[in-house]
Amino acid sequence: MRIVLFCENKYAIDILYPIYQEALKSEDNQLLWYIHLPKIPVFPLQKEVTYTHSIQEVYDFSPEAIFVPGNIVPYYLPGVKVQVFHGYAAEKKDHWVIRRYFDTYFTQGPFFTKKFKELAVKYGDFEVVETGWPKQDWIKTHWHDFDQEREKLLREHGKKQIVLYAPTFSPSLTSLPALKEALLHLVKMRDIVLLLKFHPLTRKEWIDEYKQLAEQEEHIVWVDGFNVTKYQLMSDVMISDTSSTVYEFLLLGRPVITYRTIAKDIYWTDITDVTQLMEAFERAQYNEEDIAKRRWIVDNYDPYLDGKVCRRMLDAVADYIHRHGVPEKRKLNLWRKYTSIKKFGRIKKR
Repeated sequence: MRIVLFCENKYAIDILYPIYQEALKSEDNQLLWYIHLPKIPVFPLQKEVTYTHSIQEVYDFSPEAIFVPGNIVPYYLPGVKVQVFHGYAAEKKDHWVIRRYFDTYFTQGPFFTKKFKELAVKYGDFEVVETGWPKQDWIKTHWHDFDQEREKLLREHGKKQIVLYAPTFSPSLTSLPALKEALLHLVKMRDIVLLLKFHPLTRKEWIDEYKQLAEQEEHIVWVDGFNVTKYQLMSDVMISDTSSTVYEFLLLGRPVITYRTIAKDIYWTDITDVTQLMEAFERAQYNEEDIAKRRWIVDNYDPYLDGKVCRRMLDAVADYIHRHGVPEKRKLNLWRKYTSIKKFGRIKKR
């Protein structure tokens, strides 16, 4: 099968890599990464994989399947266009918007499957298959890979727990301007090391401010790298706001504290005032009600920590092609076509 791994944004790399690894197991698969240069000027896997910045090259590759953890893919490309999602944040308005670019949606768990199947009936031009989310396969494989690094960090700081602060970058949703002093107080009053892991699109002034904080306080550590999952696996508690990483951490069965989340249904500990952070830190870890909510998230948002998500995805694409053939392109209205061309440009057809 000719497969394109379609990366418009940098976060897509981390999501698609487990699919790439699974697809490599078959010699029948040919793989090409599309890397959208305006948003990904440096591709961290460039020495490891075959990739292109050219939509024309993607078209000439004649893909049979295109995996997309984003909202848009050029309609004129051949191949089954698969939405694999870029997270679990169902409260964000655009999560349920059907833009008509995709032939099939691979959902993470029962909560998402139910709603997208209802939308599939309404629109009538796409299918829904529940597979789990590809990053779960990476987590399954690497669950204990960072245990030694974690223990070394705790020994060096003489602390008992690691707390991860991973806020969203969105200026209207982020907790960055509000939580700085409360986080510093938490570090001084509790037996913890605080890791700061920021979204790559975070404003430079906020990055500089918190980097300076990490330089001044010995038990606050700034961490780089595009893979937040590593630091989630190392941490006992996560602090955030309205970010899809909240759900990723909950799916590890671990406690989360958010500051003024916009989520309507809250399955963790949310605070509305910075002075509540200390109390929330204790409640999130030991309150039975909060623990039960975390279990519900695991069961309904993504119960597939079996290491077989990507295998299910590849099998589901093969099944789609077996039943429908390989689509030559996607039928869209003029506005969606215009949007696609404006973002990714035109191609010369064979």
